[in-house]
Order: sequence, then structure tokens, then C-alpha cells
Amino acid sequence: MNDSATPTTIATPLRDQSSTRTWVPLSMFALYIIWGSTYLGIRVALQSYPPFLLAGIRFAIAGLLMLSYLRWRGAAMPTARQWRNAAFTGVLLLGFGNGLVCFAEESVSSGISAVAVASMPLFAALFTGMYGEWATRRETLGLFIGFIGVVILNFGSSLTASHVGAVALLIAAMAWAFGSVWSRRQDMPTGMMNTAAQMLCGSVALLIAGFASGEKLPAHPTWHATMAAAYLVIFGSLIAFSAYLYVLKHARPALATSYAYVNPPIAVLFGVMLLGEKVGPYDLAGMAIILLGVVTITLARQRRTP
Repeated sequence: MNDSATPTTIATPLRDQSSTRTWVPLSMFALYIIWGSTYLGIRVALQSYPPFLLAGIRFAIAGLLMLSYLRWRGAAMPTARQWRNAAFTGVLLLGFGNGLVCFAEESVSSGISAVAVASMPLFAALFTGMYGEWATRRETLGLFIGFIGVVILNFGSSLTASHVGAVALLIAAMAWAFGSVWSRRQDMPTGMMNTAAQMLCGSVALLIAGFASGEKLPAHPTWHATMAAAYLVIFGSLIAFSAYLYVLKHARPALATSYAYVNPPIAVLFGVMLLGEKVGPYDLAGMAIILLGVVTITLARQRRTP
């Protein structure tokens, strides 16, 4: 036996595990903070831009920028199978998931939006179980605690919504959950190329939906709406979506989807800081319960074996 091969064989998975321990928490932090702020960003951008074209242009620009950078660095293009899988996942996550949220925010209050989107981890747990990977008891407990916290968080707000908007949010949550679970078991593009491919494919579906429904780009968009759209491109798409796909690959679904519970209180905090909104007892109680749910899920996370 060649003993010189042993350290190398052991060192590679150890380095990978150490990298995962560093990047998973950093990626989750980005999802919690950045995607929490996109509620406000979408609301401001919709003042000038129609929902499907807003989402389509946002992901088209981000996807093209990332693909150009990767090709400049010499990254290989995805195979035909990988493009197919990225297209299916991108349409589910971005076409249905993000596009319908933008559409619903025209007629649905932020409270209803938060509650509906927060159902996504529950759908993800159900779809994951259909593949034979059921959540542990502690993860299931954390999921339900987090969902209850989001409901309490919104007891003090005016929960008004159109029926169409509410249904759109429910479909968005189910599509995002199924796409996330399905993609974990497919041959997807590697690394950041996966993000670029999904954003490009999802943007095509969104642009088709926008133009087919009669949406038009504004002739004179406001400065605030344009800056909000730029924020969504850079932070919401390039950074946060890349972080989500990384966590989805290296952590259990219950942890990867826990951002849906943290985003609503983060959105409330941004509303307090930027819009002068007030925080009431329901807000504080909801945030505390959500934090308890996320801590429960985090403590239950099983580390992946090399």
C-alpha cells in the first residue's frame, strides 16, 4: 500500500467539509437579510415596472452578467441535459415562484404574502418526503413553530387580499418548493453556472408571460423604482439566489428553506428603519417564535458525510 496517498485522500473531503461549514452559514445569512429586504425592493420597483417584465428583465440581466463572467474565466457550458434540467427548475423557481409573487404584490398585502410564502418549507418537507427523505421530528417541529410565528407576526396587520393574488402566492410557494426538491436529484450545471442557467431560462418564461399578458415597459420610470430594480438584480439575484442554490446542495432542505420564516420579520425591520413603520406586541412575539423555530431546525441539521 502506498502510504503517501492516504493524507491526500483524507485531506480533500476534510477541506470540502471545512469549506461547507464556512459557506453554509454565510449563505444563510445572505438569504435571511437580502431576501428579507427584497419584499420592500419589489414593492418600490412595482411603482413603475409591471410584475412579470420586472422579474424577467431582472433575471435576464443577472444571468447574462454571470454567464459572461464565467465564460471569461473559462468555465464550460452546461450539457444539453443540464440545460434541460436548469430550464425546468428555473421556470418553477423563478417563473412561477418569483413571477407570481411579483404579480400578487400588486393586490395582496405584505401580511398575506408573508404567510403564503412561509408555507413553502412545509411543501418542501412534503415533497422531500415523497422522495423518501422525510424531515426528522425536530426539523418538523421547527417547521411548524416557524410557520406559527409568521402567522402571529401578521395578526396585527391588515390581512387583505384578492382571491387571485392569494391563489397565485400559494402556487408560487408550491412551485418553488417542488423545484428546489426536484433539482437536488438531477444532473445540474456545476457551481455558479447553475445559477446563471436557471436565471436565463427562468427569465425567458417570465418575459414571454409579461409580453403575452400585455405588459409594457414604462416610458419614464421613477428613479426610486429603477434603483430598486437594480438592487434586485445585484443583491436579490446575483448574490442571494447563488447563495440559495449553494445551501440547497450542501444542507438539508429544512435548513435551506428556513429563510422563508426569517424574511418576514426582516421585512418588518426594514419597514421600521426605512418607512417609519411601528412594531407592536404581535410583531415581537412572532419574531421570537420564528427565531425559536429556526434555532430548532438548525440544531437538528445533520452534517453531510464526505
